[in-house]
Amino acid sequence: MDLVIGTAQGIFVADRHGHVKAAAGVEQRNLRHLSRSNGDLLAGTDDGVARSSDQGVSWKPSGIPGYFVWDVAAAPDDPHTLYAVTEPAALFRSSDGGRSWVEMTSFRQAPGAAEWCLPRTTIAGRARTIIVDRNQPAHMLVGIEVGGVYETHDAGASWRFTRPGGNPDIHVIVAHPQRTGLLFTSTGFGRPEGTQEPMEKRIAGVFSSADGGATWDYTWQGMRPPYTRPLCIDPRPPYAVTVASAPVAFSSIRDEGGAQAVIYQRDDTRNTWRSLGDAAHSPSAANFHAVAPDPEVTSGVLVGTETGEVWRVSPDAKWTLFTADLPMVQALLPLE
Repeated sequence: MDLVIGTAQGIFVADRHGHVKAAAGVEQRNLRHLSRSNGDLLAGTDDGVARSSDQGVSWKPSGIPGYFVWDVAAAPDDPHTLYAVTEPAALFRSSDGGRSWVEMTSFRQAPGAAEWCLPRTTIAGRARTIIVDRNQPAHMLVGIEVGGVYETHDAGASWRFTRPGGNPDIHVIVAHPQRTGLLFTSTGFGRPEGTQEPMEKRIAGVFSSADGGATWDYTWQGMRPPYTRPLCIDPRPPYAVTVASAPVAFSSIRDEGGAQAVIYQRDDTRNTWRSLGDAAHSPSAANFHAVAPDPEVTSGVLVGTETGEVWRVSPDAKWTLFTADLPMVQALLPLE
């Protein structure tokens, strides 16, 4: 397994032995997204989309400059139609496989958009995750940090929003590969400016939806730590859902006692979460900022840390260091 690794300071490509080389063209760029598109690789950076035609060795700009691109998704009925979500919160569409982009301006006029925010900043929210319905391409969901889950059934002409359990702090949304309408989302404690809800009463964790995002159920009762961010789902049965959690938004190895982070997993055979931590990661001193399915092990995951490590974690919680000594790892894309 070769691996493309997005970090807070550029992209790196690792071979199956974990030997790493820095990619050209994105040096010092802050990366949050990596994906495949029409034979190329796409990266979401702090200055737009970058594209690679050589398996991640070199990269060139590919649109949306001036925006931090957090996620890119393809339309299931047309791989040349792509959608990108950004910070500040905006939605862009490409009809040529990501070579050019047009903003879908209706999104910024969606109900509740005036409340979008990143607390303690002047940024008008962060659109950080997008799902395009594989059965109804006109049906899309965008998660806003902080704002809620925004849903359209008419390809963006109109929007409605929900806040799972009243929580507007949406991080990642994933869709079950086979069970139509089943979604999971990770959330945190962020709330709109001026909210009167005290921190100790705020709900965070993972929610699920069985109806394509119209309603949400809380799956994190009694779970600790509460704050969830990186989230992925394995495309193979039993479709393991893996999430990283920590006590608060900025938990770090620099904290007294470390980040206290934990990796949890559930799948179609169980409705409860179980820890994937071994003795050294129960909890982990370093926080986790990226998770991705391991293409070589069903229900196995790749985990990226704030301290620049990538681990391979088996379903029976065996941790194997794949590579280390990188900047903070924030996105992982296996090349099978």
